[in-house]
Amino acid sequence: MITCLSTQPTDSTRYPLTARWHAASHARISPTQQSWLTRAGALTDGLRELGELQLRVLRQTMLGPSPDERLAMNLNAGSCVHAREVCMSIDGTICVVARSVLTPRGVSGAWRTVRRLGKRPLADLLYNDRRVWRSHFEAVRLNRFHPLGAIAHRLVATDPQAPPTQWARRSVFWRDGQALLVAECFLPAFWIILQRANVARVTNG
Repeated sequence: MITCLSTQPTDSTRYPLTARWHAASHARISPTQQSWLTRAGALTDGLRELGELQLRVLRQTMLGPSPDERLAMNLNAGSCVHAREVCMSIDGTICVVARSVLTPRGVSGAWRTVRRLGKRPLADLLYNDRRVWRSHFEAVRLNRFHPLGAIAHRLVATDPQAPPTQWARRSVFWRDGQALLVAECFLPAFWIILQRANVARVTNG
């Protein structure tokens, strides 16, 4: 078993609270939110329909998984994972943050190309390979006690009207028996951009 050898706290110790994920189809949310939390296909394709998409890699490193990630991937305590965290902007406004997690075996085997993605989205690897299949979606309102929620919290901290929790979804991709856990968190700016786009479509007929 590979352990994380680091003087920095792992995500398991920094974020001790487990997010209570549940089936996204059962979330008590608006129809619009439901459609995006359960939207099939690449999220980046949907974002591109709203404007010019930019992706920035925030961090890509080996660390300890958060408790909910460890449970979702059936990992032992003390396990280490490869995490890739990105933020996505529409027309210069950051609206989605995402975190992908895979095991050392996965990153050196079935998912080894993840390390070479750079600014390209994960969708470039996931939707053109027949060996890849996806689990159902789960959803939760993330707070700052989750690694992905912490990123969202930092990005909206200057907005006094931003809610303390943000809707996120996750699913697991499988390739050659190796899991890739992908979680995506929608910031308040996303729903504003989406609303404006919907109004513009109605106005323009």
